[in-house]
Amino acid sequence: MSELDGVPKPEELLKIDYQPPRKGWMDTPVNFKPGTYNYPAASKNHKILELPFPREWSPMEEDWKLPENWKEIVVNGIAERLSKYRSFKVFMDICVRCGACADKCHFFLGSGDPKNMPVLRAELLRSIYRKEFTAAGKVLGKLAGGRELTPTVIKEWFYYFYQCTECRRCSVFCPYGIDTAEITMIGRELLYLLGLGINWALEPAAKCFMTGNHLGVYPHTLKDTLEFFADDIEDITGVRVEIPLNKKGADILFVTPSGDYFADPGTFTCMGYLILFHELGLNYTWSTYASEGGNFGLFTSHEMIKRLNAKIYAEAKRLGVKWILGGECGHMWRVIHQYMDTMNGPADFLQEPVSPITGTKFENAKSTKMVHIMEFTADLIKHNKLKLDPSRNDKLKVTFHDSCNPARAMGIFEEPRYVIRNVCKEFYDMPENTIKEKTFCCAGGAGLGNDENMEMRLRGGLPRGNAVKYVQEKHGVNRLACMCAIDRATLVPLCDYWAPGVQVTGIHEMVANALVLKGEKERETDLRGEPLKELEE
Repeated sequence: MSELDGVPKPEELLKIDYQPPRKGWMDTPVNFKPGTYNYPAASKNHKILELPFPREWSPMEEDWKLPENWKEIVVNGIAERLSKYRSFKVFMDICVRCGACADKCHFFLGSGDPKNMPVLRAELLRSIYRKEFTAAGKVLGKLAGGRELTPTVIKEWFYYFYQCTECRRCSVFCPYGIDTAEITMIGRELLYLLGLGINWALEPAAKCFMTGNHLGVYPHTLKDTLEFFADDIEDITGVRVEIPLNKKGADILFVTPSGDYFADPGTFTCMGYLILFHELGLNYTWSTYASEGGNFGLFTSHEMIKRLNAKIYAEAKRLGVKWILGGECGHMWRVIHQYMDTMNGPADFLQEPVSPITGTKFENAKSTKMVHIMEFTADLIKHNKLKLDPSRNDKLKVTFHDSCNPARAMGIFEEPRYVIRNVCKEFYDMPENTIKEKTFCCAGGAGLGNDENMEMRLRGGLPRGNAVKYVQEKHGVNRLACMCAIDRATLVPLCDYWAPGVQVTGIHEMVANALVLKGEKERETDLRGEPLKELEE
């Protein structure tokens, strides 16, 4: 059964009505249409994470079983966050509703729903702030942009704050620098105070508490999986790679998202890591305890970010490594870049990262002590430390998707392109207004990458899919590269739907295909087991 079964055909989704409703937005009730909302979190996951008011409920029911004092909880929750986060109060006060962000959101472009304009999505919360926390709102109410807090408002929050992937594209265009993703995060935190979460965000967080990773994989399963990859690598290359696990005294702790262990095409990226590290003779280790680089706390609450991320520093300290190397992940890198140092640091027990292969000092990682693998590999290529044969990727005509968090949040724009150009011969960027800091989202991040939400994912994925189709038709592109585990999963159905024939890949899969290993046998296939181009011909 395909993920796309039951989804309207592309020509149907392209019939987008941008005409606003006749009534004002405050008087237009939310419509929970199947395929456009997320299932609520199971009560067991609330209990595991010790979140309030665990219960079974459904968005389709009239009664959401809110706690008796739900309004007081929400108002107090807003007050607490206004005092805790100065940026939140600033964002509530300074928006002039200019609309510069309105057509920058992929969900608005794909749905035509005005409440998916970032300015109006923020207004869902800002209107309650005005009514409860400003003098004008208390006196003038609707005339001052305030409105009453009702159960209908809570339902609206649930629907629309989970139609935001926190990609932050809107913030690039905001003349006041308002970060709507932060408002979305606050909105979700308030919903969790009422026991209103979504399962695709909360279950991975709960599993991370129990086993150290989002998939609930136990240490022996991780060990068996990596050894299975080693078997495949030996079959393809003739070289046996070692799997260092929980190795004390290693130079480097390597952390990557668990999606790389168990979800194609991420598994081929994971094999790429193993091949690269073996060829370098890198003194590194995996951890069966910090077996997750991703952080679904980013989709839940600031406190959850802190709790889930703590294991990385804890393992680095326990194993006595010098610094940390992180794999191809999206939200892991936004967490590390924007939150880790203040939430879990300072990591004074670690050293400033220095490449043991090139001697390069990664000064940008001086604070967090954690280096992105794309920086690491680009540095290796720059110093001619890898023997590469790009012809092994001759079947591929590649474009690159800038994943929102490492690109827009971290500014990693050129390193992945530099690596791709050195491991394959044909690379084509998508149009300028769809890449780098203006990149469009995969539409499945921030906890929205589930099947029940597929229609909205595909609507939100229209801008990215359209850009992929453009380079497919113009240059014959057949492979979309990205450096995010969520993207490697969510972009597969997006491409199948909007640009059929384009497959998704991680970058280190292509690196490993091109890498000429010492002692390898003659390669006949790539990491996917598909014949190399010259053998096909």
